[in-house]
Amino acid sequence: MTDHNSPAGAVGGGQPSGQPGSFGPSQQPSQQAWQGQAPQAPRPQQLPSDAARAQVAAAWVRNTPRAGQAAVPSLPPRETRPQGESKKEKRERERAARKAAYEQKKAEKEQRKRGGQASPAAHAAPAPAAQPAPQSPSQPHGHQAPAGSATLSPGTAGTAAPAAAQTAVTAAAGPATSPSASRPARDFDVPRPGGRISGGGRRTHVALRATLLITTCVFALGSCGVMGLVVGKSSGPSTAGLDSADVDKYRLTDFPTQQAATFAEQYALLCMTFSPGTASTRRANLARYASAGVDAECGWSGEGTSAAVSAAWDGTAEKFPEYGDHGRYIGVQVRTDDGTLTTLTVPVYVQNLKTGEGLRVAGDVGQMPLPARADVPELDQDDEVVDDALARQLQQQVLPGYFTAWGASDATAMTRFTTPDASRSATSGLSGRLSTPTVNDVVALVPKSVQNTDPYRYPVGQTVETRVIVDWGDPKGETVRRAYRMTVVNTAQGWFIKDIRGGVLDSQGGRADSTDDSGAASPSAGPSTSASASAPASAPAQPSRSGRPKPGKP
Repeated sequence: MTDHNSPAGAVGGGQPSGQPGSFGPSQQPSQQAWQGQAPQAPRPQQLPSDAARAQVAAAWVRNTPRAGQAAVPSLPPRETRPQGESKKEKRERERAARKAAYEQKKAEKEQRKRGGQASPAAHAAPAPAAQPAPQSPSQPHGHQAPAGSATLSPGTAGTAAPAAAQTAVTAAAGPATSPSASRPARDFDVPRPGGRISGGGRRTHVALRATLLITTCVFALGSCGVMGLVVGKSSGPSTAGLDSADVDKYRLTDFPTQQAATFAEQYALLCMTFSPGTASTRRANLARYASAGVDAECGWSGEGTSAAVSAAWDGTAEKFPEYGDHGRYIGVQVRTDDGTLTTLTVPVYVQNLKTGEGLRVAGDVGQMPLPARADVPELDQDDEVVDDALARQLQQQVLPGYFTAWGASDATAMTRFTTPDASRSATSGLSGRLSTPTVNDVVALVPKSVQNTDPYRYPVGQTVETRVIVDWGDPKGETVRRAYRMTVVNTAQGWFIKDIRGGVLDSQGGRADSTDDSGAASPSAGPSTSASASAPASAPAQPSRSGRPKPGKP
């Protein structure tokens, strides 16, 4: 292979005919000297133009080695930017060249896809004859291009030279290739990252997408179907397995019990209120409630007087089978003005079970005893420890002033006795309904954390539970006794009230009403209002752990 830059390869330097010469200064000074002419000054060395490089490439294509010889690739044109070309024009020219190369590759790829193959004539066709080109400025005066060399214009040599060289190489190597080698091999294009594969790979990609889409749709439809079945099954009506005892216990019936009980209470008030002066009016009022065959006087003989104060349903509702689900025996407790408490059973019929309309007393009433009462068990107070010193301090210094302000709902005065976080009940009061309080009794229960100290020492912030009995004066001038559970807190300034609640349990238990020979309680006896009032005066007192007398059992 000949070195292009060696002296042997220079044009006119003894190299074989048809070989391109080297780029450089002209060799004519020696010839002028031999002819007797004066030697001229050497011209400055010029860079090879695009036309000269195209001629060199064409010469190499013309002398392409045959089969079995190594093909010499054409020299790429040396990029020279004209003096007047800007950078923007250069970028546009390079972009146009890249676009042309892309279009050529695209056309070749489409031709391979169609399965077409260039005919042997196309491979064997010689390159078109090159037109003579004007003399390049870089060539010496009188130098001509070799015969048969391709000559291109300077404007198109940059892109046409490589294409012409490649076409010539392909045409020269075409006849020497075997039939199997002439067939184009199946291209294997590697897609760019994020791009799509071409050819059969693209069809596979589309099929994969379709498969994934169909699978997703089927899965979504199946999930919707399963969810629909679950929701539909869960929203369906379901009936709990309850027996008749549960139905009676929780009153799970279609009968409007509350409406029927209210109707029976109104009828019981009219029935237990009677006097000779209001007999006709009472009879007319009772007739609006009862059916035709019911006693018009509701059991009154026409003599004596009575006035019912209150009537309340006792919670009983017995079903009578004559009317099926439309009737109940309703129990009503009636209290008269003399303090007597009576229980009446009123049969009530309801026509419309859904709306509760069509109420009617369907029979005569019956008087029944009060429900049986149980004996209250005695409280176990053996573990209780009381502080009498603290109880006296509270009874004398704290509670009298607090109850005076609490009974009158004096917020300003209550702030002197309550903590900042006191409960609402401890800071609201009775609004003057009770007045003139007298603290009758105070019991202070020692917390377990302080029971081991002697005397009892309460740290700051320690809470103590107390039971307080207070005698009040009502607006009528009478005295009433009320019991309270209170919580007091020890602070650096003394004891303050944090909470107050009503009601105190009876530690004695049992029952306070009298008994007959059979041991049954009297049905007409009213409930006891004070356990201390029913305790026998002769009962011996039992000492507690703190020395406080404990009421004895009867």
